[in-house]
Amino acid sequence: MPALTTYTTQIQPDWVDYNGHLRDAFYLLIFSYATDALMDTLGLDSENRAASGHSLFTLELHLNYLHEVKLGAEVQVQTQLIAHDAKRLHLYHSLHRVGDEQALAGNEQMLLHVDLAGPHAAPFTQATLEKIAAIRTEQADLPPPALLGRVIGLPPKK
Repeated sequence: MPALTTYTTQIQPDWVDYNGHLRDAFYLLIFSYATDALMDTLGLDSENRAASGHSLFTLELHLNYLHEVKLGAEVQVQTQLIAHDAKRLHLYHSLHRVGDEQALAGNEQMLLHVDLAGPHAAPFTQATLEKIAAIRTEQADLPPPALLGRVIGLPPKK
């Protein structure tokens, strides 16, 4: 199984800047909607959140802008589950023009499953862990994303 296609949209006029390019914040908005769709796939949808009082919080993310995205472009997010433990999910989203494999942007995220009553970290249910494990198994042959684990910094001086 390839990475999951979690979100598809057309770039809207109010999402672009004076150069006709997608604004920085809207890349993250698109990736945020993809995370919401992944939550639905894992059974962590609004019904589950209301019944369990649990949700996912973003602990950390890294966003790489690789190619310009212009007004009207039809784009989709592909999502790869990288790793998980009892309470956390490490994932990687990549943004593509529909029908094109070249990544326009990449977004690595670490998410935490949270009991909203605390709020405090809470383990995933067995049903959610099974869905995560099934996707991980289906994606086992996918290579790690090229920008996975990238850090920000200037190169050392020579």
